[in-house]
Amino acid sequence: MRLPNADTIAAIATAQGRGGVGVVRISGRGIEDLASGVLGKLPVPRRATYGDFLDQNGETLDQGIALYFPAPHSYTGEDVLELQGHGGPAVLQLLLQRCLDLGARLAQPGEFTRRAYLNDKLDLAQAESVADLIEANTAQAARSAMRSLRGEFSAEIHGLVDELIHLRMLVEAMLDFPEEEVDSGDITQRDALLKDILQKLQHTLDTAKQGSLLREGAHIVIAGQPNVGKSSLLNRLSGEEVALVSDIPGTTRDVIRQTIQIRGVQLHVMDTAGLRETQDEVESMGIARTHHTLHRADLILLLLDASRGMTPADEAILAGLPTDIPRLLVINKADLLSGAAVPAAGTDPSIGVSAKTGAGMEELRGKLLEMVGWRDQESGAFMARERHLRALSIAENHLVQAQALLIRAELFAEELRLAQRALGEITGEFSPDDLLGEIFARFCIGK
Repeated sequence: MRLPNADTIAAIATAQGRGGVGVVRISGRGIEDLASGVLGKLPVPRRATYGDFLDQNGETLDQGIALYFPAPHSYTGEDVLELQGHGGPAVLQLLLQRCLDLGARLAQPGEFTRRAYLNDKLDLAQAESVADLIEANTAQAARSAMRSLRGEFSAEIHGLVDELIHLRMLVEAMLDFPEEEVDSGDITQRDALLKDILQKLQHTLDTAKQGSLLREGAHIVIAGQPNVGKSSLLNRLSGEEVALVSDIPGTTRDVIRQTIQIRGVQLHVMDTAGLRETQDEVESMGIARTHHTLHRADLILLLLDASRGMTPADEAILAGLPTDIPRLLVINKADLLSGAAVPAAGTDPSIGVSAKTGAGMEELRGKLLEMVGWRDQESGAFMARERHLRALSIAENHLVQAQALLIRAELFAEELRLAQRALGEITGEFSPDDLLGEIFARFCIGK
């Protein structure tokens, strides 16, 4: 799907602010005339050329390096020129304006990468991983985004599609010759292929969920009665004093958020107001916000006091928690037990810690990762987005439905077609224009 005669776009490709180096990127037709206006000549392809960047009067705006990449061997698949000068905002704006005066237009957000996708330099999953790599907040997330950019995620999807095409060809052949007796070997092959594809798809979905967790992180809410140590636990997990700690019940009136990293995974931990009956109007507002926050969590930590165990008030809080969200009972102040066993606390998983001394915190960190669905993988996850998970789940549902329709060949074939279409949406084989607009609008302008 190559773009015919694409117009010339230009943008500052480096981050806002001052820096040692700043880059203006230009892509499209008309690069030769633009280069002649700025540099006095078209640089030698793929060779760094040092020189002056000129204004309309031939005076020097800046000095730096020019790199020219002729189509199709460039990032966008078009002629691309990069001007690398000094990173001051004023000089970069002057250089960009000079390019616009010479006929380029300002690029839209993500337009360079969108052109790379439309010119078949990247598929859609790879294009999205460019933004994910830029936005990665942990080393693990950056490595996963790079795996997706190199095409590992796409390769798995293409492999599934190829096997689906093979299965569809077999099924269509069986449909085309209904008067002939279907060979039992064909039926065995059909069933084996479907089972194999479904298993591989489920593995891919599982791996994609890991990548989505790396990209988005997980939201963990700390809840419980006043004065059980919720703020102390948040401070201990984050390694800094982000929440006020006091012996006065009801100190925390609002939700306090802090992002922590455990083994490269971002966890957004929220300390909430203690849950209890109160006549204090401000505290009541905080408790209402706590209930709202609980329904948006990926994991709820119900904090208990080890010296009291599970009290009726704790049981009432536990009964009021959302039933569809995993919860972990964290029994705090275990240091007060003087070696005694941590009291049992219902059927939910539990762990004993001391937010004051740090005892049990390493076990708690590992338990948090386990309960939000993270698994350490030798091969590593590839970056995935919510739309990828949705498409994989839709494809899985169609394949499961196909298993139930083995004796109805026409419906079986249709389910396979729909599964293939869902997978094709991931790499962009089937992607409406409004989806592309939404995806690339989230990119920075110079990418």
